[in-house]
Amino acid sequence: MRFRIWLVLLPALLAAAPALEVVRPVIAQSDGGPPDPANFVHIAGETIFFTCRIANFSKSAEEKIHLTYSVEAFDPQGVPLNEIYKNEIQDEVTPQDKEWQPKIETEIATPPLGPSGAYKILVKVEDLIAKSTAELSVPFQIRGHNVEHSETLAIRNFQFFRGEDDTQPLEKAAYHPGDAVWAKFDIVGYKFGDKNAVDVSYLTSLISPEGKVMWTQPDPAVDKDASFYPKRYVSASMGITVLKGTKPGVYMIGVQVKDGIGKQMAEAKFPFTLE
Repeated sequence: MRFRIWLVLLPALLAAAPALEVVRPVIAQSDGGPPDPANFVHIAGETIFFTCRIANFSKSAEEKIHLTYSVEAFDPQGVPLNEIYKNEIQDEVTPQDKEWQPKIETEIATPPLGPSGAYKILVKVEDLIAKSTAELSVPFQIRGHNVEHSETLAIRNFQFFRGEDDTQPLEKAAYHPGDAVWAKFDIVGYKFGDKNAVDVSYLTSLISPEGKVMWTQPDPAVDKDASFYPKRYVSASMGITVLKGTKPGVYMIGVQVKDGIGKQMAEAKFPFTLE
C-alpha cells in the first residue's frame, strides 16, 4: 500500500518544483543607478544599463551551478540593435547561499538614428544541469528623430536655421544680405550594401530668383560607412554667407543627392527670402 501511495505522490512532487525564471529586471541610466520609472523615455543614442537575476536554478551533486545566457535588444520593427551578448555562470552554491541569485548585467548602446517607439530587451537563460530554459522580454521607450520612409532616394525634413548649432528652425525662412544661411535635412531611400554599408553624397547650391546658379559647394559631402544597425537616414547640413549687396528676392537652395550603391539620384530646391 505504501508503494502505491508513493507512485501517486511522486508526479505531484515533481510538478511542484519551481521553474527556472528570469526576475528583477532593471533598466537604469547609469551603472548601478536607480531603476528608471516605468514610463521613462530614453533619447536615441543613449547607453542604457541593464541587470536582472536568475531564480530557481538547479545544482549538481557537488553543489555546482552552470548557466548560459544571452541578452539582445530590438527596435520597434524587431531589428537587433547590437550583436547578441552571450555569457555563462559557473559557481559553487552552498546551503548558506540559498537566497543568492545569479546576476546578469550588461550595457546596451541605442542607435543615434533609431526611431521613436517601444523597444525591448530579450533575455534567454539555459540551465545546463536541469536541462531547462527561461526567457524574459523587458520593454523600454526611445524618443528619436522621425523621418518619413521612402522606397526611393529622397530628401526629407529640409529646414532653415539662423545659426549652425541652432536646434529650432526658422518659422519664416528670411535673411538679410550678409547673413549666414544654414539648412539641415535628411536623406532616405538609399540602398544598403554588405554589412549595412551606405554610400551617399550630396551637393548644395545657391540659385538666384532668375534661376541662375550663383554658387555650388566645391566638393560633395560624403557619408560612406557600414554598421551593425542599419542607418535609417543620413543627416545632412549646409551653410553659406550671402554677400552684402545681394539684391532682395526669393532665392533657392538646390540639393543634389547620389546613392552610390543603389545607383539613384534625387534633387530638390527649397526657397528662402532675402529682405
